[in-house]
Amino acid sequence: MRLTPMPDGHRLATWTTGSPGAHPPVVLVHGGPGLWDYLAPLAALIDDLTLVHRYDQRGCGRSDIGGPYSMSQYVADLDALRAAAGYDRWTVIGHSFGATLALAYASGHPSHTAGLGYVSGVGIGDWQTPFMRERARRGRPFAARLGDLEERTVRTAAEETEWRQLHWATDYADATQGIELARPMAEVDLAINTRANKALTFTDEDCVAWAASVTCPVTFIHGTEDPRPLDNARQLADATRGAQLRPVRRAGHLPWIEQPDEVAAPLRTLVTATHDG
Repeated sequence: MRLTPMPDGHRLATWTTGSPGAHPPVVLVHGGPGLWDYLAPLAALIDDLTLVHRYDQRGCGRSDIGGPYSMSQYVADLDALRAAAGYDRWTVIGHSFGATLALAYASGHPSHTAGLGYVSGVGIGDWQTPFMRERARRGRPFAARLGDLEERTVRTAAEETEWRQLHWATDYADATQGIELARPMAEVDLAINTRANKALTFTDEDCVAWAASVTCPVTFIHGTEDPRPLDNARQLADATRGAQLRPVRRAGHLPWIEQPDEVAAPLRTLVTATHDG
């Protein structure tokens, strides 16, 4: 891990894997908002092709505490990371909230964006209603225990891990298996930044405007069993010039965990679509 200073002195925790190659480097942008980097398994699918960077967003994970928490600041941080690494351009791949942040970055910095990967983003339209309904359906077997944990004002470390596992289990195609699949991320001894989670907002109008101005190759990747509906991502893909949508069957919100080969193929195509220099 390296702490990379931003222009205002705030430091972001960063990691790099892979080696320089013929293709532009990649930066992976985690979701949340308010979480930390969990994308090492995703990096492993592509870091034989080029350098792959990961980081904890401002105020999150191992980065320095504190904001400001805004889309504009988070976009500026991304470009400051690019400048600090000495790149003219890179491919930006974001997951969940990070997909939206990557889209905003590609819109604001077209000359620095070689390609855009939009993985499991919420898209546009009313995704919350079907999401909440599907999450409740999948979580019915353990709803009572999850409710009990959520009512506790203070949770032990073990209870916090269990709460995270049950809360995130429904992101997987099979929620029963999801309890164990969520364990590695749930056991991370880092606090969720709830202030960042509440402050980092965007509208459908924002997303459509960003999508309309993107000029690089764009690939949307979305699990067909993601409780955040595929159709909402499809609507945004339709509003993005030249975008390709790659549904991943039998996969939920973290499709590279359940179907790594099906995620690797379109990502590798995106990364190799352009050459460095």
